[in-house]
Amino acid sequence: MNIAEVSKKYNLTQDTLRYYERVGLLPKVNRTASGIRDYTEEDCRWVEFIKCMRQAGLPIEVLIEYVALFQKGDETIEARKRLLIEQREQLIERLDEMNKTLERLNYKIAAYERNAECHP
Repeated sequence: MNIAEVSKKYNLTQDTLRYYERVGLLPKVNRTASGIRDYTEEDCRWVEFIKCMRQAGLPIEVLIEYVALFQKGDETIEARKRLLIEQREQLIERLDEMNKTLERLNYKIAAYERNAECHP
């Protein structure tokens, strides 16, 4: 797949894909004889993984570290696992905070629907 196809498939800009490659989030993408990026299925799996992790709020720096560890091979499995566990714990904390905010919003909306006076 070329960059335009990958961009469309994953709803990411071509600039974002180039950036991911430049900073090391994506392993170097093969190129055709004419220099056009030629994404493999493996490249696409990385794009999908990165997009998922970014949507969950993982920082670029953490993902760069994860990819670097992955590229070093199986001796980094435990380090990668620890990194993902840490990120999961942080995500759980963010979800808890978001749920608290959602509860407060629901309360405020219900108060407005009852025409009650609302205070912050």
